[in-house]
Amino acid sequence: MDVLICSMIICCGVVSLIYFGKMLNWVWIRPKKLEKQLRQQGFKGNPYRLFYGDFKEISFITKEALSKPMNFCNDIAPRVIPIYHNARNNYGENSFVWFGPRPAVNITNPEMIREIMSKNYVFQKASGNPMARMLARGVATYETDKWAKHRKLINPAFHLDKLKHMVPSFYLSCGDMLSKWDKMIVGNEGEVDVWPYLQAMTSDVISRTAFGSCYEEGRKIFQLQKEQAHNIMEATRAMYIPGWRFLPTKVNRRMKEIVKEIESTLLGIINKRIRAMEEAAGETSMNEDLLGLLLDSNLKEIKQHGNESGMSMKEVIEECKLFYFAGQETTASLLVWTMILLSKHGDWQARARDEVLQVFGRGKPDYQELNHLKIVSMILHEGLRLYPPGVILSRITHKETTFGKLTLPAGVQLMMPVLALHHDHRIWGEDVESFNPERFGEGVSKATQGQQLTYFPFGWGPRICIGQNFAMLEAKMALAMILQRYSFHLSPSYTHAPHTMITLQPQHGAHLILTKLQQ
Repeated sequence: MDVLICSMIICCGVVSLIYFGKMLNWVWIRPKKLEKQLRQQGFKGNPYRLFYGDFKEISFITKEALSKPMNFCNDIAPRVIPIYHNARNNYGENSFVWFGPRPAVNITNPEMIREIMSKNYVFQKASGNPMARMLARGVATYETDKWAKHRKLINPAFHLDKLKHMVPSFYLSCGDMLSKWDKMIVGNEGEVDVWPYLQAMTSDVISRTAFGSCYEEGRKIFQLQKEQAHNIMEATRAMYIPGWRFLPTKVNRRMKEIVKEIESTLLGIINKRIRAMEEAAGETSMNEDLLGLLLDSNLKEIKQHGNESGMSMKEVIEECKLFYFAGQETTASLLVWTMILLSKHGDWQARARDEVLQVFGRGKPDYQELNHLKIVSMILHEGLRLYPPGVILSRITHKETTFGKLTLPAGVQLMMPVLALHHDHRIWGEDVESFNPERFGEGVSKATQGQQLTYFPFGWGPRICIGQNFAMLEAKMALAMILQRYSFHLSPSYTHAPHTMITLQPQHGAHLILTKLQQ
């Protein structure tokens, strides 16, 4: 018996030593080794601090940046990406920061970014806080072969010939929003915080184009996704502790409830659609929205190559969650900052309105004519340059990687600050912070002097946003209809406070004075 007890004690001791060794390697040995290798490569940053890294400093400067609004200007990097801005000011462009025990290197060289973005099997997305997966997974988060399979199955839904069938839904959703504005405005002029209405409108568009339902039916998903995004952003700004998400805290319990509620609602919508498609015996009218196109593509793939080549019901649900979140957030962000910029630049607002009235008059915009809006396109591109929805892209090295004379060890996060490149005076000139849509008068390639990776609001390479044409078409329709009906300028109550809540958003809303135009 004594021998057995001694053996158990020894075994427990050995196991404890193994886990202690792994923990010591994770929180100290490996980070210090990575730090040494980065400094040898010419990168600079704070010395590594046990377990926390730079998290205390990150938390402080982030709270400080968001604690007060700024005077209106387009130099928003200090407020929106204070971590990158602080590191660059202190240590130069070749700098790094510590997200706990993991170093994150700032990458601003366009050629390096090109290589990172083009080799998506080599440079995969940084996993980050696992709680982020509770918002949506799908094609935007999957890697390697699973990503390729999902991208192939979803691609048919976003072909341009399919998008033109969605233009009527854009028109209906925007019309509903404008009707609400009309009711709010007494007389010919009134103040409206357009931000929540733009969010609701783009959510309505997703409800119609993805699920064939109106916003009132889809509002539950929209509100739950919005709450989930807030919880996740709070979690990602804190130090990640392995296993923390499994503890029954109030926030963790609520996040799990939201996941169950969203998935239950989506499952009901999907099952209802599958039954309708079966009853319709494959009629094309059942397959013209995103969900129908996805289910049709998935069914054909399974019939041809077996179940393994298609998506499971769980995977279809995750893609629907991604439709809802990514499709709604990106376009709402693009529209709100475009309206804010046009509120400050009445000359460009007038030029855009003249173009819209010349092309459409007061009539209903259609798909072909939307593609003729050159000035509107220039304005949207300049808005995306100054206020990109996604301000930083991130990847990770899984093995030692060489870029020319530079070698980065495995386990390093690569941060590509989209916003910083969009605001780089060496690329865009000394008026880089000015709103000047003329930059895009001869197209994106001319504006970037042929350097593609200096302007990439929708990402780049094989993983470029699958919904970029959808978002741009929707934004053109919405902006055209708004310009037909209203002129607008900033309200005295407007507060300029860009911040990141997954996408770039106005922290205190977008209060504008809307003036009805003579119809």
